[in-house]
Parts: sequence; C-alpha cells; structure tokens
Amino acid sequence: MPITTCIFDAYGTLFDVSAAARQAAAEPGRETFAAHWPAIAQNWRLKQLQYTWLRAVTGDHTDFWAVTQDGLDWALEAEGLAGDAELRARLLQLYRELEAYPEVPGMLRALKAAGKATAILSNGEPEMLSAAVQSAGVGTLLDAVLSVESVGVFKPARAVYDMVGAQFGCTNQDVLFVSSNGWDAAAAAGYGFTTAWVNRAGEPEERLPARPHHQLSDLADIPRLASA
Repeated sequence: MPITTCIFDAYGTLFDVSAAARQAAAEPGRETFAAHWPAIAQNWRLKQLQYTWLRAVTGDHTDFWAVTQDGLDWALEAEGLAGDAELRARLLQLYRELEAYPEVPGMLRALKAAGKATAILSNGEPEMLSAAVQSAGVGTLLDAVLSVESVGVFKPARAVYDMVGAQFGCTNQDVLFVSSNGWDAAAAAGYGFTTAWVNRAGEPEERLPARPHHQLSDLADIPRLASA
C-alpha cells in the first residue's frame, strides 16, 4: 500500500537537541561552560531519555519539560556547574527555541507537495512542542502535533503509536514513521509502521526484536521513501 501519512519524532529528528548547549557556549562570558558543553549536551540528552523509559516502566509519569529539567540538572552537576542558576535558566530558554536541522523545511514542503499528511509524534509536552514548531517556522507544513500527554505515558508504549491511527484514520501500512532514535524506530517497526531511522551519528543498530526498515544519515531522502 502507498504511504499516505508521514510521522516524525521531534527532538533529535526535526529539532537539533544539541543546539541549546552549543548556542550557550558561543555567548560572551561563558568560557567555562564552553569547555564542558559537549559533555553536558550528551549527558542531558541521555538522562532525558533514560528518565522517560524509567517513568514509563514504573508508571510514574510526569511531563517532558520536567524530565528535561531533571536531565539538565544531572548533566550540570556531573560537570561541576550545578550552582549556576543563570546558566541553567538560559539553557532551558534555548531548549524551547531549538533549531531545526537544515533540510527539515524543504523536506516537509516536498511531502506536502506530494499530498502526504505530516505530523509530529513526540514525548514533548504541548507547550514545548508549540514553541519549537514556531521557532523553526514549520507549523504550516504539519497537519498535527501529537504529544504523549494525551495518553500519559512515554514512548515506546504502544498507546503512543495508537495516536496516529486515531488522528488520521489510517492503517499502520499507510504510515512512514521517522525517528533519530534507533529504539523508537525499532519499536514503531514492531508496532507495524514502515520506519526510517535517521542515524546522524552512525551508531550501531539497537538489539531489539524489530529493526527499522530504512537507515538514513539525514532527512533529505524521506520524500523519495514516502513515494516509493
């Protein structure tokens, strides 16, 4: 069956999660932070994801903004910068204004020109997602922005992927699901979606029951996959 609906993870897929720390490091007066920003960006993202998985397993849900703050606090403390309240506030502000990857607007325009439905399906809470979409200027290129807050559990819970069919009235076979997280692309493949893993870092595949159908280095080839 042809793909009718293209669904994207948000953070790390459409929006560059390292941009907040990278931008802060380039600001005047942040020389100390600049020496630590790559480790902070990496640990911030790692802890953010780990906390979503643990909360999904234990049933102790909170929204993604709280998890994002918890992950940042851990990352700052690990680098000895936990006491800098101004830095923390600036990083959180920048996280709400993340840059989109350069190919994102053109890729989404190509999908819309081909008549595909497009949407975000994200762990992010609605206000975070709205701010990121507005900052990136891609709101007119999306038919929906779906947040896990509607079901109260993080990915890869099946209830999250159920939201796609409920929103668009489509079958699993109609969907191309795109994520930069290998575990997310694998879980969505196991759910029944055709999936593309955007493996920007060249990481090994996750050892999980299902595997992504496609592996890409960026999003530029998504319109071709959706029309194949």
